Amino acid sequence: MSDLPPYAPSILPAGIRSRFVDDVNGLRMHVLEAGSETSGRPAILLLHGFPELAWSWRKVMPALAAAGYHVIAPDQRGYGRTTGWSADYDGDLRPFRLLNAVRDAIGLVHALGYRQVAGVFGHDFGSPVAAWCALLRPDVFQSVALMSAPFGGPPALPFDTDRHKPKPATGPSIHAALAALPRPRKHYQWYYSTRPANEDMWHCPQGVHAFLRAYYHHKSADWAENQPYPLAGWTAEELAKMPTYYIMDRDQGMAATVAPHAPSAAEIAANRWLPDSDLAVYAAEYERTGFQGGLNWYRARTEGIEQADLQTFGGRTIDVPSLFIAGRSDWGTYQVPGTYEAMAARACTRMQGRHLIDGAGHWVQQEQPEQVTKLLLAFLRAARSG
Repeated sequence: MSDLPPYAPSILPAGIRSRFVDDVNGLRMHVLEAGSETSGRPAILLLHGFPELAWSWRKVMPALAAAGYHVIAPDQRGYGRTTGWSADYDGDLRPFRLLNAVRDAIGLVHALGYRQVAGVFGHDFGSPVAAWCALLRPDVFQSVALMSAPFGGPPALPFDTDRHKPKPATGPSIHAALAALPRPRKHYQWYYSTRPANEDMWHCPQGVHAFLRAYYHHKSADWAENQPYPLAGWTAEELAKMPTYYIMDRDQGMAATVAPHAPSAAEIAANRWLPDSDLAVYAAEYERTGFQGGLNWYRARTEGIEQADLQTFGGRTIDVPSLFIAGRSDWGTYQVPGTYEAMAARACTRMQGRHLIDGAGHWVQQEQPEQVTKLLLAFLRAARSG
């Protein structure tokens, strides 16, 4: 893996280049960048989610660069052509903690000669990484845009327990409750944490390209049944109202879950936001690496190895200018009930707006790049003048 070349220029949009940055917190980091040919520009850092790559930002990077920014999008730890991480399921999960992802981000920024960046923008699992960057190092990350995954703030430490003893948990866990539904279910993040998950997707019967095509379609605005709304609470009955790509049937893997919802040949041919030539870049990378690197991020969360570290920052807020963007057809906005509301009410003290974009599902910066770019540039202008 260490001898991989950068992307061929022929596959990249005009103005974007692919290269490597060495010695970033133990990584050889693959980055896409735009606007680097002009020195003295303020920088913007773009952080992708799962199962994506730096490639997911290809449609917004040229416009941000044209506005005067040096735009940097890495393949994050565990993904793509970035190396220096282990895909061993039984290996050490600590490198995949959120706080280490923040260190990766700062390490890349510093390696490129910046003390600060004008903004850090994150999508999907890149959104909590961006949020923690802004919360922990507002001196480095001067603004933050969160996409498709709202941030409700750090987990709290128990409070006033000397006088009021905490009550022990009663009743079944959420996982037992999901499994006990008349149609037994399971949460996708806990499925992603299981040993078979990588094999299920990497070596699925339909192949990685077809799997990703179905997965991206199923979570996009192209799937007409994506009509999300706020859920009443963190209960099995409420969570089960979400599509099966979030609350899966208990006895199915993700490849089998999305296969029945694969688009038709006509729908694939008509797709303008992710033509097969673009999807092929994702597929080639995941065919080579598998999915375990990205899945390890979920495992660090579900196995609780980072909870104590994150609780250290309980009560802290994001105090730099912040923005939220998601597709109106994206269930990710509501998948943790109450978080979308808590983000603006408590977690982000300088929230500049929450935007739900028509005609987009979960892959908002790919489905509606012009609208996303417009919102980001307006946000950067306001943050710079404010």
